[in-house]
Amino acid sequence: MTDLSLIKTRIFQGVWEGVLRGPVNDKTPTVIASHQNRRIEGLSLSPLDKPGEWQVRFPIPAELVSDGLQTFLFIDGTSGETLASVALLAGDGLAEDIRAEVDLLRAELDMLKRAFRRHCVETA
Repeated sequence: MTDLSLIKTRIFQGVWEGVLRGPVNDKTPTVIASHQNRRIEGLSLSPLDKPGEWQVRFPIPAELVSDGLQTFLFIDGTSGETLASVALLAGDGLAEDIRAEVDLLRAELDMLKRAFRRHCVETA
């Protein structure tokens, strides 16, 4: 079990940012960013004013942003445990998901309208 915790603070201008908390010592932890089980370079750790805390910055590679769901994992380099993740959903896959959801809601609303009208006729 890892003694590190990673909390997302924001995504801004294509850069995922978070705060890593760990034991107070002189050793900087190792955090690995990965996508589809491949290590992705570019993650940086900078010490913050509070001992045992680091700012994590990870510029999301533009070449890995595409249609569908893309998941990036942040892994403790020592224990191999996942500390955090970010999922990006983009493109046509997103549009189809929303359209399917709206179609389902529309069908349920039509069913409720019919049931309500039938109830009104039966109780009048």
